Amino acid sequence: MTEHTLDWISVGHVDDLPEGRVKTVTARTTSICLVHFDGQWAAMNNHCPHQRGPLGEGSIEKGVDNKCWIRCPWHGWDFDPLTGKPPGGHEDSGQDTYPVDIRDGEIFVGIEAEPPHTRTVTDVMVDTLANWGVQSVFGMVGHSNLGLSDAIRLAVGDGKMRYYGIRHEGAAAFAASAYGKLTGTPAACLTIAGPGATNLLTGLWDAKVDRAPVLALTGQVQTQVMGPGAFQDIDLLSAFAAVTSFSQPVLGSSNHAELASLACKTAIVEQNVAHLIFPDDVQTNPSDQAAGQPEGRVTHAPVLPAQSEIDKAAAMIKGAKRPIIVVGHGAYPHREDVAALAEALGAPVVTTFKAKGLIPDSHPNAGGVLGRSGTPIASWFMNETDLIIALGTSFSNHTGINAGKPTIQVDHERMQLGKFHPVTLPVWGDVGAFCEAVSRTDCANAEAQDQITELAGRWDIWRREKQTRLQENLGKGIHSFAIFEALGRLVPDNTIFAVDVGNNTYSFGRYLETKGTQRVLMSGYLGSIGFGLPAAMGAWAATQDKADLQGCKVVSISGDGGFGQYPMEFTTAVKYGMDITHILLHNGELGKISKEQKSGEWPVWETNLQNPGFAAFARLCGGHGAKVTDPSEIEAAIKAALDHNGPALVEIMTDADLV
Repeated sequence: MTEHTLDWISVGHVDDLPEGRVKTVTARTTSICLVHFDGQWAAMNNHCPHQRGPLGEGSIEKGVDNKCWIRCPWHGWDFDPLTGKPPGGHEDSGQDTYPVDIRDGEIFVGIEAEPPHTRTVTDVMVDTLANWGVQSVFGMVGHSNLGLSDAIRLAVGDGKMRYYGIRHEGAAAFAASAYGKLTGTPAACLTIAGPGATNLLTGLWDAKVDRAPVLALTGQVQTQVMGPGAFQDIDLLSAFAAVTSFSQPVLGSSNHAELASLACKTAIVEQNVAHLIFPDDVQTNPSDQAAGQPEGRVTHAPVLPAQSEIDKAAAMIKGAKRPIIVVGHGAYPHREDVAALAEALGAPVVTTFKAKGLIPDSHPNAGGVLGRSGTPIASWFMNETDLIIALGTSFSNHTGINAGKPTIQVDHERMQLGKFHPVTLPVWGDVGAFCEAVSRTDCANAEAQDQITELAGRWDIWRREKQTRLQENLGKGIHSFAIFEALGRLVPDNTIFAVDVGNNTYSFGRYLETKGTQRVLMSGYLGSIGFGLPAAMGAWAATQDKADLQGCKVVSISGDGGFGQYPMEFTTAVKYGMDITHILLHNGELGKISKEQKSGEWPVWETNLQNPGFAAFARLCGGHGAKVTDPSEIEAAIKAALDHNGPALVEIMTDADLV
């Protein structure tokens, strides 16, 4: 190495390092131990050859001959700061050293010109993920995923991906789950081995039970220490077995492009969780494999119902005077077909809570949410119907579909048909294909009752009743209806709502009336507290990736209990300029649990919360924060938060009993 071939990189000022001290500096990406001793400056490779201990965190020691040595802080190996050589007996080769030049008090270290990047195993796999449409990664960079992280860094630099560094891996999994629920395509969550990986599990279970595609990318200890119980070594295959549809380690001998392709295909086709385990030493292995491609790997053909089933369904509909349509989240891609069928039949459409907004409440056929989080309108039509047409719903006990009514159930997944109890007519097929096929038949009943006029009357009754609830005041906070009435009026027609669990969620389902193309994301079957804010981060990322979601406003809703699960993710939203408005209902307790204790005739115990001022917290994090203590302040506070370009939080002091 000659000096004219070197790049001279500034690593600091002479005042930064006193005489007799060492420190770690970085020249480009090279980690260097910088030494200042006896009026001299020296630089050597920072990694001890024993176990890569950081020499820059070590010390200068004087030998018996008064010679200076750099001592590794991990195991005490010594090196000559000028030559990099050990005193003998440790390592024959010693350490690489670098020339140092002081220019006007600035320290420069000479290193070789940066070589061309060598393509690695993780470069191949990350490029494959990008080819399959993985656009966003939520995660935390750490010591056992650095090679994989660098491949993602390069993909981000090339514009193939976006990366969001979160504060807790659980938030990464929830964000990826919400992204998958919203788009039907997977985002990825990145962690280290051990605790970073296990922190994903709750969010991954949320994705699994709600059928959302997610990719989990976990680091792992080096292959030679897997198994005996090294630091942060756990059996990730076993840990993730129950929550994943696909889980595989990435080995040096693997077909890396194929592994990544299969992970993506599983997540997309099965709408489930796929998992790849990256041992530390394999991540940077050179690879000349071509990246995988999705072409020829996936079909998008619809599942067409059998004509015999269509004929039976048409006959049942023709014989019904008061048919209703119940739609679940699985019907969302076919919402226009559902609306067209409802209009043709003059049938009310009620939704599961997960499907809230699929048919907006402003639609003439909309009957609102059915079940525990629903409206008396939906309950009325469920009680009075003589035929249920259930589309893309799994009959959760929270929904309240009457099992005793004649029922046509349509689903593209055969195991969902009659899953909880027998139905009159199970139909295997896509909801859209079913709606189109039935619409072409002669299924109109000339004696069918005018349910649409009746539906408008029921809405009028319910809206008047909601207004009377505003008169309820126990002197302990604001009624939740006042919040959701104002929020429903003020938000845009294309809002994406991410709701948490608890009283705030029940009130949202009951009181907020949807409009336009609004979407609702929730932790449906898992019902996990803390989902709201991380889910909003995932939804916002999707608005940056997907053309059909660009310009959508993201609003998250939680109680103080839910927000307290991942409060520091508000700083993540600030860091990346996420335009999220968070509505926080602050009642000082886990209100839903208090209510359940009272209902079960238990004493109310340990549901009270010690909280900070959340609006002030939001401002300290660098976002917008406003606190509301009087109903007259709600509208202005929400409007200002919606108008703020970036993360905003509205803390509203509420009464846990007024839901």
